[in-house]
Amino acid sequence: MSIDIIFKIAGVGIVTALINSILEKSDKKEIATLVTLAGLVIVLVMVVDLIGTFFGTLKSIFGLY
Repeated sequence: MSIDIIFKIAGVGIVTALINSILEKSDKKEIATLVTLAGLVIVLVMVVDLIGTFFGTLKSIFGLY
């Protein structure tokens, strides 16, 4: 595992926070909430992919079928 995934998650968080603050200042709180939710879903997909890779590695190490 490299540090690349941490930078990707941080980048998604920063972009989401920036768009969220811009939308809240322009009185579009509902869309800002949806943008935050979309950022959360993107990060969760990244983490689920990492967990799947982790379990695949464990399966190959211990020879499980």
